[in-house]
Amino acid sequence: MSEHLMEHLEPRPRLWLGSVEFSAFEPRNGRMQRHIQHRAALAFGYAGHYVSSTRAPHEPSIARQPLSEKALRETLQGLGFRIATRQSKALPESAGDIFELPSDGAWLRFVLNDLPALREQGWEIEYSEEFAFDLTPVDDWYAVIDETPDRDWFDLEVGIVVNGERLSLLPILVNLLRTHPDLLNPAQLARRRDEEQILVPIHSPQAHKPRLMQVALPYGRLKPVLATLGDFYLRDPGDTRLRLPTPDATRLNALRELPLSWEGGERLRGFAERLRDIRTLPSTPPADLAATLRPYQAEGLSWMQALRELEVGGILADDMGLGKTLQTLAHLLSEKNAGRLDRPAMVVMPTSLIPNWQDEAQRFAPTLRVAALHGAGRKKYFDHLFDYDLLLTTYALLPKDLEALSKVPLHVLILDEAQYIKTPGSKAAQAARQLRARQRLCLSGTPLENHLGELWSLFHFLLPGWLGDAKAFNRDYRVPIEKHGDHERLQHLNARIKPFLLRRTKEQVATELPAKTEITHWVELNEAQRDVYETVRLAMDKKVRDEINRKGVARSQIIILEALLKLRQVCCDLRLVNGGVAPARGNSSGKLASLMEILEELLLENRRILLFSQFTSMLGLIEQELQQRGIEYALLTGATKNRRIPVQDFQKGKVQIFLISLKAGGVGLNLTAADTVIHYDPWWNPAAEHQATDRAYRIGQEKPVFVYKLITRGTVEEKIQHLQGEKSALASGILDGREAGDWKMAPEDIDALFEPLPGRKVRKR
Repeated sequence: MSEHLMEHLEPRPRLWLGSVEFSAFEPRNGRMQRHIQHRAALAFGYAGHYVSSTRAPHEPSIARQPLSEKALRETLQGLGFRIATRQSKALPESAGDIFELPSDGAWLRFVLNDLPALREQGWEIEYSEEFAFDLTPVDDWYAVIDETPDRDWFDLEVGIVVNGERLSLLPILVNLLRTHPDLLNPAQLARRRDEEQILVPIHSPQAHKPRLMQVALPYGRLKPVLATLGDFYLRDPGDTRLRLPTPDATRLNALRELPLSWEGGERLRGFAERLRDIRTLPSTPPADLAATLRPYQAEGLSWMQALRELEVGGILADDMGLGKTLQTLAHLLSEKNAGRLDRPAMVVMPTSLIPNWQDEAQRFAPTLRVAALHGAGRKKYFDHLFDYDLLLTTYALLPKDLEALSKVPLHVLILDEAQYIKTPGSKAAQAARQLRARQRLCLSGTPLENHLGELWSLFHFLLPGWLGDAKAFNRDYRVPIEKHGDHERLQHLNARIKPFLLRRTKEQVATELPAKTEITHWVELNEAQRDVYETVRLAMDKKVRDEINRKGVARSQIIILEALLKLRQVCCDLRLVNGGVAPARGNSSGKLASLMEILEELLLENRRILLFSQFTSMLGLIEQELQQRGIEYALLTGATKNRRIPVQDFQKGKVQIFLISLKAGGVGLNLTAADTVIHYDPWWNPAAEHQATDRAYRIGQEKPVFVYKLITRGTVEEKIQHLQGEKSALASGILDGREAGDWKMAPEDIDALFEPLPGRKVRKR
């Protein structure tokens, strides 16, 4: 009877899992290397007796079921297992038929995904003590926030709960990143599937039962943690919490999607949400603003109002001509109407912009009480500064008046044309940082002209310490982005500064603007210029290379710029390098002759022309030509006492030509009467040319604008134009989120700049 019953027993599968660690000689590196082997043993249970293909049952009355055993083997093989061909001490031979998986990843997937299903099907699972994938389940994930009393910083702990114990992820992930540094690479991290998991060893903190545990963490949860906090994890590996500056609260938004148990930081998390949505928070323009704001200008006002409410600063980086002054006046008027302007606001600006701010404040916000702290009589205001809503001063005067002005607590401190503090060690930058204000703002169409260090200087004023010191910023951002083209670091920087930088281009918002056409007008040097150019080129080339051999490229900038200046002057007019003396034969400038031909045509077409040069002495030579022809013109240089008169003469149509030095007239002018812009000579920084062009191409312009660039072919001017494009790439990478690059004075650049003119034989140096 019993034999009949034993004949129909179905086998119960038992899977025994084990690991063994051992050392073996590695021929590739000639060293002993540690290895871990994992094995699975399959046996079949019949009434408590276990058998396998190599082991028969002790009880002879048991009849095995070969078809059932085969099906169970195939189930295991269907999960990726293969019969082990190499011997291993991971399990005893008596454990059953030995199987293996191809990789640690396959073992982890099996334990996490397939093993629970085998248990449900009745498989018996056993582990050896050394089995590497004996995982402890994670009960929960949590986040704790502690704000510092001054609200400048907050402490963040993100962790997991295992066996009822809280374990901070910071030391866990620091150890993980040491063995898996690729996890800090966003591109490589993104390739991991969310459901994929990584095995992490952890130490139980309970002293009475210290032991090593293993948990599996899903990439779906690790990705936002590593992507938003990864750059902090390697800074203080001995701690369990991260200390973050408050402006970095936006990083918390990426963690909000995770199923975390949050503890503390309600205000800070609300701050992070508002900072994320800052561009969509509505604000009503003040009723007494004597202007109708365009939609993007209303957005700019709302942005500044939201920044003020959140007690942070920002950079309004709109293109020139989009009304940054108007948006700022609307912000100040809103503050006054709300009763918050109980102490003065101050705007620091280039000297040339004082009349512009006075005019626009009177025009758009006449209820603001304005004092211009400018000129010899400015000190009479110092005892009555609290009688005014808005104080206007300049970058030149601020350091001189700092003792008096630093005693005045301000409501808002605004830097117009904020690129003036791009050098953090300058007197103006140092003085601006010493002023006290509830809110700081920067206005600049070009907050980044040459390199990322300029952007750091602006944020060092706005949010001191947030981007680290200059050395840390260079290490974390400038070197990777500018020297190595690291797109991930560029994206990381863009994400951090996004809430605090509002940038709109004319192409994006001023759709009503007419077309702008840019034309490169090529000019040939005349024979006299070609001879002098070649003589100067050879002399300066030797001087520059001697200096570079002594000091290197980086420390030879002054000599290089001096050499380029002389070559540029030759391209403009020989009188610039000959003390005003014309050459004995021929005229002094092929470019000047070409300019006069262009002007004759444009004047016949009744065009209204802005003519820019960086050399005031060149403008003087152009003046002489216009006077000889009886052509009326207006002139604006740094020596002009009253800027309003030439501007009004041009705007009212008294003259058709306005000669302007680039430095004096590149900012703060509204010259929409113009329809033509001529740049007589180019320079490295395209932002300066764009700013000058934007005197005409701005809101209020109704006519198409034509921009002419006069470039002498084959000369240093042509090389400069080529390098301008590389210079623009860095600014667009940060301001518009595109990929960045930067021009670096490399040896090949020196060769290109000092090339001989086409058609000239190279003389040996």
